[in-house]
Amino acid sequence: MIYGMGMLELGVTFSFAQLLIDDEIASMVKRTVQGIAVNDETLAVDIIKHVGAGKDFLGQRHTRDFMAKEQSKPKIIDRRMRGAWTSRGAKSMAERANEKAIEILENHKPTPLPEDVQKKFKEIIARAEADL
Repeated sequence: MIYGMGMLELGVTFSFAQLLIDDEIASMVKRTVQGIAVNDETLAVDIIKHVGAGKDFLGQRHTRDFMAKEQSKPKIIDRRMRGAWTSRGAKSMAERANEKAIEILENHKPTPLPEDVQKKFKEIIARAEADL
């Protein structure tokens, strides 16, 4: 069970940046737990026969397709080499998460709930307030 996303100081403090970091980690864990299919296609049996053992598989379309599908693609964690990371500002994960949180808070436009759902919520709230 994963809980406490975005929480700091035993839940006394909440951080939108920490929420984004926690979300990224949980997504990677979820993907890992999901596992990968093991069959002739994913094992690239035909490709191995074609290319040959000990040869270069990285240039094969099959390898690129499955790497794109199976590898996690974090947005906050930066996996670039140090030189590339440095040339792009050398920002820490916390800095990138904070910038992304601000961007979301400033620009996100949520899709409104359907009218019937809004109406139901208002009814529930009205009943709860009447019981106070």
